[in-house]
Amino acid sequence: MMSDVSSLARLDSFAYRHRLEEVMARPVLTAREDLTFAEACDRMADARVSSLVVVDWDGRAVGIVTERDVLRALSRLRAAALELRLADVMSSPVRAVPGDAFLYVGIARLTRLGLRHLVVVDAEQRPIGMITGRALLKVRASQALAIGDDIDAAECPLDMDQARRALPRLATNLLAEGVSARNIAAVIGTVIRDITRRAAELAEASMTADGWGPAPAPWALLVLGSAGRGESLLSFDQDNAVVHAGGATDDLWFAEIARRINDILDQAGIPYCSGNVMARNPQWRRSLEDWKTEIRRWVFEPQMQTVMNVDIFFDFVAVHGDRELARDLKQYAIDTAGASAFFVQFLAMNVAQMGSPTGLFGRFATTHGRLDAKLTGLLPIVSAARAKAVRHRIAATGTAERYAALQAAGLMHQEDLASLLDAHETILRIMFDQQLADIAAGLAPSATIEPRRLGRAGQQRLKAAFDRIRTLKTLIGA
Repeated sequence: MMSDVSSLARLDSFAYRHRLEEVMARPVLTAREDLTFAEACDRMADARVSSLVVVDWDGRAVGIVTERDVLRALSRLRAAALELRLADVMSSPVRAVPGDAFLYVGIARLTRLGLRHLVVVDAEQRPIGMITGRALLKVRASQALAIGDDIDAAECPLDMDQARRALPRLATNLLAEGVSARNIAAVIGTVIRDITRRAAELAEASMTADGWGPAPAPWALLVLGSAGRGESLLSFDQDNAVVHAGGATDDLWFAEIARRINDILDQAGIPYCSGNVMARNPQWRRSLEDWKTEIRRWVFEPQMQTVMNVDIFFDFVAVHGDRELARDLKQYAIDTAGASAFFVQFLAMNVAQMGSPTGLFGRFATTHGRLDAKLTGLLPIVSAARAKAVRHRIAATGTAERYAALQAAGLMHQEDLASLLDAHETILRIMFDQQLADIAAGLAPSATIEPRRLGRAGQQRLKAAFDRIRTLKTLIGA
């Protein structure tokens, strides 16, 4: 069972505002498996470090040698240990986390596994840094930060649902401590991806237990939409897909595991997608070649449904399975879409046609006192970033990261970047405040907000954000 997450009310928000790559020790000391133990000890002593990461010929982490390993080997084998190769004494597999993971993930991983060293890796599983328990004490670590790693230890959907239920309290505390709404959305997106990954692991284990056997071909589970971008609020459902390297006859296995994944997620509090954008739907479960065919259809025969699919699909991130397969799919999608000027223009036209949330005399156009802040605020900002990223073949999926890449490439003025990011932050913050108020009132959180709650100053900030969004019609055509 998972630990009590009520202690999140006392958490230190530092770990939710910073990522591992910001605090990790670098560069990391590495060596290949054929290095002798004696040579490894010399290198560690010269570098004054307490660990060495063992890598294969492609530079990927395959093991680690720490001071503990040195002491154990010398105690057991005495001087004979010095002649061994690292492959004989290293600890393997490596406990690693990606550099863009939030600090709380590393803290929880070290705590649960009782580790002193945690390897930080890039997207190719190459070591880029090291996190140690001693170093984390210097950055205000808290033992209450277990939400992410509790998901790793979850044995059933109810365990994962506990982490999901902790999100409103987490958001409340982080907002109160001044953490940006964008970072809070990234943390929630991380939790959703972690729950989805764990659901896939549990589904895979159940397939084996029920006699289905292992996957008939390499495959990857993809999280789409806002969770893929790392921009989730407190109202969410499932958006996922499967890509595999099998043939038509293999779909029976993938259909079954997709059904189990979607069922587990629903039981864990991430409900079925009302639009059926889930891996159990054959439209969102395809071989790599079939996905390529579908992408070509989207690009060369675009329709309004195409825009809806692109909005969801192009933000995907792989959370389980063969990452290389997912990277191949992402690269093909970017290259194919970016090569079609007509398709890019089609996406731009869609952004330009998005309506305004204000009516005559600058008044908010509400229905029953509410307006859809996602449709009229977030969607134009996100869609414009995506369209520009597709046009210029930028691989980033996060909205802020896409705009930053455009500005770095000289395709966007610094002032425009700051203005749009400020508008993005303002709308996210207002939506979080509204969702938390609705939850406190016993209502389901949604994408709608009540402008009258904001007061005059808050309404002026929101109107200013919407005014900035209007500049997108010019920006998107640039």
